[in-house]
Amino acid sequence: MDKTITVKWVRSSIGRIDDQKKTIRGLGFKRLHQTLTLPDRPEIRGMINRVHHLVEINPSTPRPSKKGLGGAERVKE
Repeated sequence: MDKTITVKWVRSSIGRIDDQKKTIRGLGFKRLHQTLTLPDRPEIRGMINRVHHLVEINPSTPRPSKKGLGGAERVKE
C-alpha cells in the first residue's frame, strides 16, 4: 500500500501571492477547511512545503513505535 498524507486547508489564501494560491489549487483544494488525502511523493511534499503556513499536515500511515523506550516501563533502582 502506498503511503498517503492527509492535508487540511486551514488558512485563507486571500492576500497571498499568486504562486501560493496556485499551489493550493494545484493540490486539489476547492474550499477552506477541506481535507484531502494525497499520495506521499516528493512533488506533493514540495507543494505542501510552499504553503505549510496555510495547511495542517497529518501523515495517514503511522510510523512504527520503538518498543522498550517507553517511560512507564523503566524502573529506577
